[in-house]
Amino acid sequence: MTGVKEVATIEYEVRPPMFRPPLYIHYPESDGKPMAETDTHIKLLIYLREALADYFRDDPSVYVAGNLFVYYQEGDPSQVVAPDVFVVKGVPKRDRRIYQVWKEEKEPDVVFELTSRSTRREDLGPKKGIYEMLGVEEYFLFDPFGEYLEPRLVGFRLAEWGYQRIEEEPLMSRVLGLELRVEGEMLRLVEPATGEKLLTPLEAQEARRQAEMLAVAEAEARRQAEMLAVAEAEARRRAEAEVERLRAELARLRGEGTW
Repeated sequence: MTGVKEVATIEYEVRPPMFRPPLYIHYPESDGKPMAETDTHIKLLIYLREALADYFRDDPSVYVAGNLFVYYQEGDPSQVVAPDVFVVKGVPKRDRRIYQVWKEEKEPDVVFELTSRSTRREDLGPKKGIYEMLGVEEYFLFDPFGEYLEPRLVGFRLAEWGYQRIEEEPLMSRVLGLELRVEGEMLRLVEPATGEKLLTPLEAQEARRQAEMLAVAEAEARRQAEMLAVAEAEARRRAEAEVERLRAELARLRGEGTW
């Protein structure tokens, strides 16, 4: 014995803490930053969104949205993009607060970005890469003020090895079945078969007003025609009655031998 006590050694198995995913992941509807756009960009965004929504109004499986957050990786709210306008075919037509690709089981089919010098790096860089990665079939950029794009309207279509510039003239969206046409600072959507332009909301309102005014004018014209027909019928009735009266008077005079 040396007076030294032996100390028993107990070994513990160290295990990493069990990973528990959060019960709820918040996907924001906004980044909290004010949206600053020119009047032209706002008008274009509203036109594209409303014109396309109206164009596909009878198709319950086409969804059109603008400036809506598109989340493309479940569990990671940082993986998000907000297209100016996008169209999805094959999903229910209903209002959404955000668009989650994994829940919808469908990526956007067409994206429009209203670009400018201040957004060109993002529009031609990260956003273009995200849309390509997601499999967005067609991607269109329009630079209304001609700040850097030449021509001001450019389209890309998904090919085997990624996006390829659309070179055809006039520029067509095969997915939408519409022609894209530049008119000044305006990007127009046109039905190729008829050449008919999809209207802006103000143009649609003016067309409705004109149609209502025409309907009122036509109704008034019909009322006037009906009144004229009634007056003519009354005049004929009176004329015929007068003729009958004169004939009766003539017959009476002949019968009395005064003729």
